[in-house]
Amino acid sequence: MKSVIDLQTWNRKEHFEFFNGFDEPFFGIVTEVECSNSLSWCRENRISFFHFYLFQSLRAANGVEEFRHRIEEGLPVSYDVIHASPTISRPDHTFGFSFMPFTDNLQDFIRSAKAETEAVASCPGIRINHNTCRNDVIHYSVLPWIKFTGLAHARHFAIRDSVPKFTFGRYYETSGKIMMPVSVNAHHGLMDAWHVSAFLNHFETLMINPGN
Repeated sequence: MKSVIDLQTWNRKEHFEFFNGFDEPFFGIVTEVECSNSLSWCRENRISFFHFYLFQSLRAANGVEEFRHRIEEGLPVSYDVIHASPTISRPDHTFGFSFMPFTDNLQDFIRSAKAETEAVASCPGIRINHNTCRNDVIHYSVLPWIKFTGLAHARHFAIRDSVPKFTFGRYYETSGKIMMPVSVNAHHGLMDAWHVSAFLNHFETLMINPGN
């Protein structure tokens, strides 16, 4: 479900109108989050670390209202729930798009994510379909081979995109902690760095406390 945001009462009305006219309205932030406890917990419980941090990042994003906002037909809308659309790598070094619906139950989410991962692996091509093109998603990329410190996305400026994009890199150890690079790109008409910070703080808290 979604609802149209009332521009006349919205405190971001002028911000939205200003940035929505930009050729490139997206801004990006690259940082890292600690995941020592989560990595150990996933290994102990034989849970995919990828599926776990995907789940926790969706929990965090759904908890920040601005990450559920999109632009449709020129107007801002707010979705009740957002889901994941990650790229899934194949053994032949290609990838396909996927759709993984969010649920607040980790095991249910993992079962669905496993089924979708297998579906991507069993077919060729980029796999564009109705679900992978939805607006009520986060676009995810995972670069497990690279500890990046900066990142830029391919963009088609003729398409007025407003879907946030998360990228996760190769985790690494430093000063006795396991850290993972995280990139967040979002439409500046819908949110600012403060909202990205709120997401990152919530996400890292969930990663530090994996049993919660």
